[in-house]
Amino acid sequence: MAWLFYVAGAVAIIATLMMLTRLNAVHALLYLIVSLLAVAIVFFVIGAPFVAALEVIIYAGAIMVLFIFVVMMLNLGRRAIQIESAWLKPGMWVGPVILAAILIAEVAFLVAGPGGPKIGAEVVGPQEVGIQLFGPYLIGVELASFLLLGALVGAYHVGVAKVKEEHGNHSDESRAVAGGDFVRAGTDRPAGSP
Repeated sequence: MAWLFYVAGAVAIIATLMMLTRLNAVHALLYLIVSLLAVAIVFFVIGAPFVAALEVIIYAGAIMVLFIFVVMMLNLGRRAIQIESAWLKPGMWVGPVILAAILIAEVAFLVAGPGGPKIGAEVVGPQEVGIQLFGPYLIGVELASFLLLGALVGAYHVGVAKVKEEHGNHSDESRAVAGGDFVRAGTDRPAGSP
């Protein structure tokens, strides 16, 4: 089972290097997803299946969806069709497909193999992760929550500024949308009033 650790680690390193060297954002995202999946396999092999599941669900799932939305929001207008056709060339899929096939083969071997992870001395479950997070690492978790809260407030302000920019600063509709009070079309009254 040690060879699975080294293969997944090598795939993670190669995919990360490929992600860093790509000029196209979509290509970089594909390699980043492969890298995160490889790290999840490393966690599983060393005896932390809960952390591996979190890696897949949170990072390879939710965070990558967020990145894809950002790429979609940065649509370049008429040039977007040309860029999207360049993204869909078959050659761009070769690297991520090869690395993902290696990871799929490793997962199949782990599932079909005898008994699960063997490298770790013990399996780390959700209770142990919670005890460590809210025990000696409590300050780190709280600092991370403050960073996420700051990112949320910043994203709200960027969204409000974008709405004001698109609809004009003096428009009633932009003030209503930015303030969270939706105005009924053709009137000066809020949407719920008679």
